[in-house]
Amino acid sequence: MSTSHPNLKELVFQIILNVLVFVFFGFDRRLPGIEFYQIYFFLNYALAALIINYALLPRFLYHNRYLEFAIYTLVTIGLVIFVEEAFLEQIFYPDTRGRKFLGVFYNLLSTMPTITILVGFKFAWDALNKQQEVIELRNSVKESELQFLKSQINPHFLFNNMNNLYAHAVEQSPKTPEIILELSSVLRYMLYECQAPFVPLKKEMEHIENYVMLSKLQVEGRGEVTFDIGNIPSNYRIAPLILSVFIENAFKHSVSSQSKNISIVIAIKVSENGILHFNCNNTYLKQSNTQSLDNGIGLENVRKRLELIYPKCHTLKIDTKNNLYTVDLTIDLSKTQDT
Repeated sequence: MSTSHPNLKELVFQIILNVLVFVFFGFDRRLPGIEFYQIYFFLNYALAALIINYALLPRFLYHNRYLEFAIYTLVTIGLVIFVEEAFLEQIFYPDTRGRKFLGVFYNLLSTMPTITILVGFKFAWDALNKQQEVIELRNSVKESELQFLKSQINPHFLFNNMNNLYAHAVEQSPKTPEIILELSSVLRYMLYECQAPFVPLKKEMEHIENYVMLSKLQVEGRGEVTFDIGNIPSNYRIAPLILSVFIENAFKHSVSSQSKNISIVIAIKVSENGILHFNCNNTYLKQSNTQSLDNGIGLENVRKRLELIYPKCHTLKIDTKNNLYTVDLTIDLSKTQDT
């Protein structure tokens, strides 16, 4: 905690706090009103609190130097008692309290409550500020990690689709212009339209539809792709590119491991209360390089993004049985937390 230089807000807080504490310090129901000399006694305590708050706390206590803090605090309080006994009481109580030293314990009873209140409020102020700094730092780290994960996803999409475009161009396929248009639409979305933490759900569904249309070209004559989107409410938002990773992997692993009988089924639906259900399954052959299907960079990233963006409001199940890779994901969009 760095608190040696108070800002304006803290300065105002300290002034108000000292005024209120002084009112309670000087109040005596037997003698209504506040005597002028009480100001000097309170200033003695306030000065000690000032030393503790802005010298001892940040220099010793907040750096875990507890023994030094305790020693210097006791010395400060001892000086307060000495000033009160040797000077203030001699000036304002020469015939009563000033005649004799009343003892350390008695002086502590009159000194410690005021100093403790002033120091206690300062400590609480610092603790609240520190907590706010921790929250801001945590949010900053979370945002940085999300941006890093998203930056890894975008090239992944680009490289896979550029390879597809290259293959069709080499074959001089008449569908090359169509691929370019679809790829342009997908890239425009990833580069310009999905930079916010959340995007409209309908916009994300349009992107997925464009991507599926683009990827279908890889499967032509080798199998079948089924894509079904139910009714999509317009009042929900979703983190961009979450679902696209699973769809991309479905095409990649099916196409790379099979020359025929490819089957990819994608279904997305959203309930009225905001529960998104995404299901994607694809066939694959174990003899190919798909032995470690769920260990790719894309899947690892999307798992982390789900944990960061949708903590405790999503379920992800991935199953690989009978040459069928199945992804089942639910997200409670009504509990989406802005990041």
